Amino acid sequence: MDTSVSRPELLLVADAVAREKAISRDEVLEAMEQAIQKAGRAKYGHEKDIRAVIDRKTGEVRLSRWTEVVEEVEHEDSQIPYAIAIKIQPNIKIGEHIIDPLPPIDFGRIAAQTAKQVIVQRVREFERNRQYEDFKDRVGEIVNGTIKRTEYGNLLVEIGSSEALLRRDELIPRENFRNSERVRAYIYDVRKEPRGPQIFLSRSHPAFLAKLFAQEVPEIYDGIIEIKAVARDPGSRAKMAVTSKDTTIDPIGACVGVRGSRVQAVVQELQGEKIDIVPWSGQAATFVVNALAPAEVTKVVMDEEAGRVEVVVPDDQLSLAIGRRGQNVRLASQLTRWDIDILTETEESERRQEEFKTRTATLVNDLDVDDVIAGLLVTEGFHNIDELAFAAPEEIAEIDGFDENVAAELVQRAEEFLVKQQDSLDQKRQELGVTDDIVELDCFTPQMLILLGEKGVKTLDDLADLASDELIDILGTDSLDEETANAIIMRAREHWFDDEEGQEPQENEG
Repeated sequence: MDTSVSRPELLLVADAVAREKAISRDEVLEAMEQAIQKAGRAKYGHEKDIRAVIDRKTGEVRLSRWTEVVEEVEHEDSQIPYAIAIKIQPNIKIGEHIIDPLPPIDFGRIAAQTAKQVIVQRVREFERNRQYEDFKDRVGEIVNGTIKRTEYGNLLVEIGSSEALLRRDELIPRENFRNSERVRAYIYDVRKEPRGPQIFLSRSHPAFLAKLFAQEVPEIYDGIIEIKAVARDPGSRAKMAVTSKDTTIDPIGACVGVRGSRVQAVVQELQGEKIDIVPWSGQAATFVVNALAPAEVTKVVMDEEAGRVEVVVPDDQLSLAIGRRGQNVRLASQLTRWDIDILTETEESERRQEEFKTRTATLVNDLDVDDVIAGLLVTEGFHNIDELAFAAPEEIAEIDGFDENVAAELVQRAEEFLVKQQDSLDQKRQELGVTDDIVELDCFTPQMLILLGEKGVKTLDDLADLASDELIDILGTDSLDEETANAIIMRAREHWFDDEEGQEPQENEG
């Protein structure tokens, strides 16, 4: 019986599909083999191991059943015991297969339809894999494509023989594209997915603006000018920070171009988006000032731990610094990665005066001195009792109107106040029942110990039972971070392990 059939037309079909889908001929033939295998299993049994092979030169189709040789049979349809197998093939070993040729399948209408579905599905999988391999290393590039169709506001873009997705939220607001229209976009992600597009495009991504400038400005493309940061409010306004590796080249002038030709080309592509190009600086304060342009800045106060910066501007510059609906300060914050608070000179002056009054009143009350002395101390930078108590008397004596005796008396009064305050806090801590074991951890200030007592955390066990976020909630996020909180709780738990190690194993009686 002839167990093979020559079908040279399969090779012609495979060649045509491979050219159309831009995948390899072997991948198409592999899909055909799987289709024939599926049809074979439908005819001879789904549990059987049916395999098909198409000769790559002649198109000959060979169908066969593979039966694995095993010691003990678990699946009767695809396995055979070794004792029987050696009677069929004396030299066969366990793990090898007995291959029985099968007659070729005469495809009926249903079988042909099933085979076609398998081939189409497999070809799509190969096509997606080919797309992924072609584009996985192209993330960060700008591509030109054609709008193929629109689905729920999302655009499917044809890039050569591949298809990409441009989601509605990745478009610039108020821009519309029609089918067959050309579009330029930025590849921001390429990933494998079981269904649907794998290439994701954007026109609102900050890097899209940077890549457009790289195409328009040769100095950026050559690496002479570097784009350090970009912040965008797509379709409305953007800020871009640039710096030059060559001191003879003005980075802003190069990006603007002659009569604004270069920047205008980018603005036109971005639907009229206004672009502020500012000089980048390694000094955070200078960079913040540059980022807030065109507003003028008179003073900058940095809080590096909190990642915040306080900016003081002239009263008539406040609206310009904030921008329409807070746009200018928001983009400056995104560009510099600092949280920016803006004050006018009047607001800053009023706040400074209020702080001066508060600190002066505190020193008057705690040190029992008059307003003049307290005011001089605050003016010289002594804002609280602690700073005064730990200061050298000679430093205080240098203040105009003070001598060594006055300085020594002030330091002594500050020290006495701290002792009284410590005693008062310690007494309150004891009244709340916070044990000395927690104090001996040397992790908490007296004020923190009071807060713990008020929340019922009074022993090492109470502290050890807490989670880090619970401890932070009690003491406040300004007092400690998650890493410190975890370290404190682990220290509080150490006595548990010490107790376990100290217990001697008991002998069984009886």
